[in-house]
Amino acid sequence: MESRLLIVSNRLPVTVRVQGGRPAVRKSVGGLATALRPWHERSGGLWIGWPGETTGLDRSGGSEVRRQLEQARLVPLELDKEEVEVFYEHVSNAVLWPICHDRIDRLPLRMDGWDVYESVNARFADAVAEHWRRGDLIWIHDYHLLRVAVLLRERLPNARIGFFLHVPFPNPEIFFALPTRATLVEGMMGADLIGFHTQRHHGHFRAALRRLFGVVTDRRGVVAWRGRRVRLGVFPIGIDAADFARRSDSAPVRAKMAEYRAVEQRLLVGVDRLDYTKGIPRRLLAVERLFEAHPEWRERVRLIQVAVPSRDQVGAYREIRREVDRLVGRINGRFATPNWSPIHYLYRSVGAETLLGLYRTADVMLVTPLRDGMNLVAKEFLAARTDTDGVLVLSEFAGAAETLTDALIVNPYDIEGTAQAIHHALTMEPAERKRRMRALRANVLEHDVHQWAAQFLDGLAANR
Repeated sequence: MESRLLIVSNRLPVTVRVQGGRPAVRKSVGGLATALRPWHERSGGLWIGWPGETTGLDRSGGSEVRRQLEQARLVPLELDKEEVEVFYEHVSNAVLWPICHDRIDRLPLRMDGWDVYESVNARFADAVAEHWRRGDLIWIHDYHLLRVAVLLRERLPNARIGFFLHVPFPNPEIFFALPTRATLVEGMMGADLIGFHTQRHHGHFRAALRRLFGVVTDRRGVVAWRGRRVRLGVFPIGIDAADFARRSDSAPVRAKMAEYRAVEQRLLVGVDRLDYTKGIPRRLLAVERLFEAHPEWRERVRLIQVAVPSRDQVGAYREIRREVDRLVGRINGRFATPNWSPIHYLYRSVGAETLLGLYRTADVMLVTPLRDGMNLVAKEFLAARTDTDGVLVLSEFAGAAETLTDALIVNPYDIEGTAQAIHHALTMEPAERKRRMRALRANVLEHDVHQWAAQFLDGLAANR
């Protein structure tokens, strides 16, 4: 790619930690950071975003962080305490996140703070405009920055701007609860190319455009918009599947596999951020129902549920933690024996070897969110299964379900149906398991993160 790429996201792809007043800058893992790092390095461009909390640094520590970020071509945009509280915690994560995941019941009583959201988005636009050169491609990411594209268009009328929404765009009936619904859609329409993970999200956005502004897309997905042409597209994100497959065969991972297999029980696995969108409580109820309806699985099956701490400062997340703790305790108290607990609950992050060991050893992987933009855990599990064994039970409300059709697709709100799907997975004939897994792995290996980024950027470069 000849053009420089300017990536714009809420967070930089690094974690800055302050230890004893000294900085430690480390690459982030997973998600957007892993997906776009190769393109950032290859294009010689810049990545613009918030570096995280750095208030514990002295003057020399701050200088050291800036030096390391500059060396990595990362442009930090500092947020003060109010901006973090209002832009990030309140508007982005307490208003936009639940709306995009159909959880209108989680909205705060007061949906204010939009002036701070606008001002932070304007600061991002200013930072991009300051570093832009003619010929650069600009790629803005996600719900934190819905207004950046239109603000940047005012500053750089001829720039090529792409925007990708990594969360679902909800049904207009839900989205229209927002008092700022029109300005947020106008913000996205400042881009030349707008990308979504699925046809469903794409369709919801088209419906919102039609109802708010009376405009429709042509058969190529192009909208005539205020003297410009904006293209809408579907680009399902993947993972670095080949790398996952390679790392899953390492010696440390094999050691973890041996550790899990030493317990002679079938293994169910769940790996999620502890978020109310991930459906963990209903998953636990489905496992409970499995033991009720099929008592033959008692003492023969266990669930290892990893719940990575997330947004502890938000009340809704403290509430979901209490609910999960209560359910795990109740179900274990009901069914556990001196030699067996049905649920092994890990409320923490786990290392790469542990994660891959769980993927490789799982008889059944449970990915049952109530709503998800894509869900890359499902794809990580599939990529890791170089033995072409194991069964994926996947929520129909995860974006991944649109293409991973050989999984056992479930409605996570249907506790009975999910329990029966788990039973089906545990009793599935080996030949069928292998057939399904081969098809799923072929999909994940072919449609990886490199293809995703290349298709979007090729579309942006061509969209003039």
